[in-house]
Amino acid sequence: MNLLDRYIFKSVLFSCAAAVGLFAFVLTLGNVIRDLLAYILSGRLSLPVAAELILLTVASVATYALPIGILTGVLLTLGRLSADSEITAMRTSGISLWRITRPVFLLAAAGVLTGLYVNFQSMPSAKIKYERELAQAVRTDPLSFIQPKTFIRDFKGQVIYVSDLQGPELHDIWLWKLDNEGMAVEMLRAATGHLDIDTASNELVVTLEHVQLEQRNDKHPEDFSLPPRMFSFGQVEPVRFSLDRMFGRTSVRQKLPWMTYAELRAEQARLATLPVPAAEAPQHARDQMKVTLTIQEKFNTALAVLSFALLGVPLGIKVSRRETSANLGVAILLALGYYLLTTAVSWIDRHPEYRPDLLIWLPNVLCLALGVWLFSRIEKR
Repeated sequence: MNLLDRYIFKSVLFSCAAAVGLFAFVLTLGNVIRDLLAYILSGRLSLPVAAELILLTVASVATYALPIGILTGVLLTLGRLSADSEITAMRTSGISLWRITRPVFLLAAAGVLTGLYVNFQSMPSAKIKYERELAQAVRTDPLSFIQPKTFIRDFKGQVIYVSDLQGPELHDIWLWKLDNEGMAVEMLRAATGHLDIDTASNELVVTLEHVQLEQRNDKHPEDFSLPPRMFSFGQVEPVRFSLDRMFGRTSVRQKLPWMTYAELRAEQARLATLPVPAAEAPQHARDQMKVTLTIQEKFNTALAVLSFALLGVPLGIKVSRRETSANLGVAILLALGYYLLTTAVSWIDRHPEYRPDLLIWLPNVLCLALGVWLFSRIEKR
């Protein structure tokens, strides 16, 4: 690798690394706000555990940050070199465009290999560890699910509000039971209560005293012209809240995208050897297609690094922008188009007859074809 190769390689490498870091940060921030912020603010997660979970989140979003980061880095670097007439000077010296951009494609090839490792090994391992660590961290203090002066909606079909909490002792407890439409059909209020956990059934148990119960019409809970039924009790049966929705009892349910390559191939082999009754054949075919589609999508996402690099080279040279915001906007628009097409194909996984495992390659083929066409036009200029 001569001086020119090193110069271009380092320029692209630093730009791509910064862009990948930026997109990883944005994606991680979104996941943290969605999944962890409530736990952190309520004190259910300590700062060391939260930091570890955030690092695991970074590993799990790298599969999406890597392709768009490479595209952004290539656009930024070649756009700057073209705007400064450095590309023109190189070509005037008799250096072909392919020779100039060889370091870019070497970096893209390394990015494809990195993407394969991330998609088939790093991301699944990080995701499984993330789910287990989160479940374990919350399980160590399950009583922290009840926070005073907070409407707690973590439990399906129920909303809880506690005015005061002193250890396991509750004061002024409100409990609403909701129907399938989210309408309150029953309201229970208790002066005091005691909070406990049943580890055998993985449930929070609330014992209530001095209870007032209001029941509305089951069919028309929103009709306030119908008088509710009112009851008073000194004590009622303990109310139980399952914690299985927040975390499993012993293990995390492994989804297909969270499986490594070996696990996906093992799942393929298992499905292929299952005896399938004729009535269940369509569902079995859909299950097989989901596994195949997951494998193809992981390969496809890794190859997107090369596709985006090939597309970014002629676009960066042709547009010739030094502005970071403009190149960033172009990269985001291209990536959005790519991921929209990929998502649209994944929606037809329930129709194996349409071969979504082959259609999933369509966005990459389009990017590669467009990149080759643009590259050849730039080369002939």
